[in-house]
Amino acid sequence: MSVDSTLGSSNGGRPLSPVRKYGVPRYRVTLVREGRAIPAAELVHTSEGAAAILRPLFAHLDREQFLICGLDAKHRLIGINVVSTGSLNLTIVHPREVFKPLILMNAGAWICAHNHPSGDSSPSPEDRVLTKRLREAAELFGIPLLDHLILAEERYYSFADQGWLGA
Repeated sequence: MSVDSTLGSSNGGRPLSPVRKYGVPRYRVTLVREGRAIPAAELVHTSEGAAAILRPLFAHLDREQFLICGLDAKHRLIGINVVSTGSLNLTIVHPREVFKPLILMNAGAWICAHNHPSGDSSPSPEDRVLTKRLREAAELFGIPLLDHLILAEERYYSFADQGWLGA
């Protein structure tokens, strides 16, 4: 960092305080809990259990919403983060926005989910591409993706239960 300390001598020949020519801002990263909700007591070991926990979060939504659930090493729920809210039939999800809260909550594993307001829980080609991309990123970060659920009004689709099918 360059500091010019030979500025002016209007104070009796003594150099003025150093002036920074270039400054780099510093940042602090924090995780902020919203509310005082009590985390689910049961472990998340099945897609059915995860769907039961998540279904109320998607109730009566008229747009797609994508969220992630951070889990600890024993697969207990740490927290949930809404990554994206979209339109009737699409929401944009970028891995950067997915992994930021997972890293901050110190997740050992995770599940992602989104809803289909249409009532059809089958995955779209875009859902498959996203799932494949997120699984690859999860491997790099060392935070395994356990499942991607698509919830519709009464049904759900689990990529893990279907063997991921090339995602």
